[in-house]
Amino acid sequence: MCWTRIPWGIDSWINLSHVDPDAEVQGEICLAVQMLEDVRGRCLRCHVLQARDLAPRDISGTSDPFARVFWGSQSLETSTIKKTRFPHWDEVLELREMPGSPSPLRVELWDWDMVGKNDFLGMVEFPPQVLQQNPPNGWFHLLPFPRVEEDSGGSLGALRLKVRLTEDRVLPSQYYQPLRELLMESVLRPAEEYAASPLAVLEELTSGDCRQELATKLVKLFLGQGLAGPFLDYLTRREVARTTDPNTLFRSNSLASKSMEQFLKLVGRPYLHEVLRPVINRVFEERKYMELDPCKMDLGRTRRISFKGAPSEEHVREVSLGLLTGYLGPIMDAIVGSVGRCPPAIRLAFKQLRQCVEERFPQAEHEDVKNLAISGFLFLRFFAPAILTPKLFDLRDQHADPQTSRSLLLLAKAVQSIGNLGQQLGQGKELWMAPLHPFLLQSISRVRDFLDQLVDVDGKEEPGGPARALVPPSVTVREGYLLKRKEEPSGLATRFAFKKRYFRLSGEMLSYSRNPEWQTRSSIPVSHIRAVERVDEGAFQLPHVMQVVTQDGAGALHTTYLQCKNVNELNQWLSALRKASAPNPDKLAACHPGAFRSAHWTCCLQAERSAAGCSRTHSAVTLGDWSDPLDPDAETQMVYRQLLLGRDRLRMKFLEDSNLVTTPEADTEKGSSATEGACPDALAHQREAAAHLLEVLADLDQAHEEFQHQEQRKVALRPLRP
Repeated sequence: MCWTRIPWGIDSWINLSHVDPDAEVQGEICLAVQMLEDVRGRCLRCHVLQARDLAPRDISGTSDPFARVFWGSQSLETSTIKKTRFPHWDEVLELREMPGSPSPLRVELWDWDMVGKNDFLGMVEFPPQVLQQNPPNGWFHLLPFPRVEEDSGGSLGALRLKVRLTEDRVLPSQYYQPLRELLMESVLRPAEEYAASPLAVLEELTSGDCRQELATKLVKLFLGQGLAGPFLDYLTRREVARTTDPNTLFRSNSLASKSMEQFLKLVGRPYLHEVLRPVINRVFEERKYMELDPCKMDLGRTRRISFKGAPSEEHVREVSLGLLTGYLGPIMDAIVGSVGRCPPAIRLAFKQLRQCVEERFPQAEHEDVKNLAISGFLFLRFFAPAILTPKLFDLRDQHADPQTSRSLLLLAKAVQSIGNLGQQLGQGKELWMAPLHPFLLQSISRVRDFLDQLVDVDGKEEPGGPARALVPPSVTVREGYLLKRKEEPSGLATRFAFKKRYFRLSGEMLSYSRNPEWQTRSSIPVSHIRAVERVDEGAFQLPHVMQVVTQDGAGALHTTYLQCKNVNELNQWLSALRKASAPNPDKLAACHPGAFRSAHWTCCLQAERSAAGCSRTHSAVTLGDWSDPLDPDAETQMVYRQLLLGRDRLRMKFLEDSNLVTTPEADTEKGSSATEGACPDALAHQREAAAHLLEVLADLDQAHEEFQHQEQRKVALRPLRP
């Protein structure tokens, strides 16, 4: 599949085939090739510089790579670099041209093994015309050996794959500030100016999959600015204002619905785990057979409890009902008893939502709408999906087997019915759920009380204020063993310099000792943390390393390197540390993703230890323990790209179309255009906002073009290596 022809990716069924180990390659190699000629004839000089991100072929998670160069009938090899996936050879191999037709150049990488055959790591090949006209000089992706594709014809099965490839340039933070300010101002404007805001324009210009991705980015962006509450309130008020039938409120995949859904997933993940995990684990471990639908019952699957023959359909229904209520009871007890554990930001968002719905639908016949608006998000879009597919919410490491999946589906349907507060209970196609109705009706009354308590919360989010502390000072948010790099004045950074220590992180302190019971502990105040970032594997030839950069009272920076046992643990520690240090001032804008070794930084080769960082840092605030760091620059870049897709439409709709037809009915119809039914003053506001937005987009366009020209000039001026 050619990515250049299908830039958005693929969505198709692909037949599975046998795996050739030599086809599984990754990484790149850096080469500089010259074609020389002297009295003895033509000579090819291949400067093998280095390689990066090679496949780990050894049990240690590294390789012992060497390069083999072929030209015609000749071949030469480089030396072998032990235990690394980022080898530096810097060796020049020269091969003389032999009589005959011009030959291609092939460079192969292999992992040297003392016992058995060497393992293939990848190759690159250049035809004779390329060697003559434009000798290779730079980084090249490693490729597998060419082989004849064998289609198994689906005999091994098929996989439906949907992949989208995106590649973007993220500019320095200051370039995005105007667009960020424009978005932040949108949610702080008076209600009468909602239709004129850039967010309203953005909502109209996106749909489908783009809307889901946009909602995620916007929620993260406003969370990082401390404006998640006003942002959600802005969207829900727009949604409620244009809804005429309360039965359809938040039932579509509008930007408001998607944003609230993503907000719950991002902020409420630890809360969800605390509430549901005990019962979900029971369902997986016990693997009881449950079924209420007579069309799906397997009477042979139920354990016999008498000698009167196979159990009847009624008996299976009775046993299943007891098992289902045995799981649903603890689930509902955990949910209705979780008011104090629900994150305050979620409770405040629901409080604002309820007030908005009450103002829009004050009639007595719509009394339940205010509760349905909240339960629709909390039960139908949060609890029920997590019960149905626990792995997608990190409640389990693996997907459920078919029998357990069916049990989870029945539980999710029951929780969904409770979240609907009894609406349509007993209607539709699933009348076989009737035996559960008494339990569901009893739970619904408890849920109403739970929702009343949930929104009974004081406090207001500080508009535009700095990120607040997300971790209470005395609470231990994460603990466990990590490998800490021993401080060595000499600057040596071998893998043996990492010592195993037990770490505890609270809102005040990151402390560590030899083991959990050890009385003598060292500590790093969380308030001293200025950056928490990943470290390149090439820095120490070790994976899953992060750095914690701190600043002492004298202003000096110190870096602590920590290695985690896997990528999931690395992400969780990154998330926890960034969350704990969220309110710290004077965060670093850039740092070094490498280490200072052999009198230079491994990442940028600068010779001064105090040299400015070469890679920008990520934002201070992160979301939960499921490793999703906030990155306001990347998020604003995505918003900018979405706006670019609709820029022409935006210009036509708000600035060039002077003959807008408006009708009184259009103004009240849900989903109507931002310009339909608008009064002249509102239309003027819309045009003013659109003009400002287009101006900001033009400035970002220019910044991207300038950076692209700078990169092109750097490439053009880069000296060729001898």
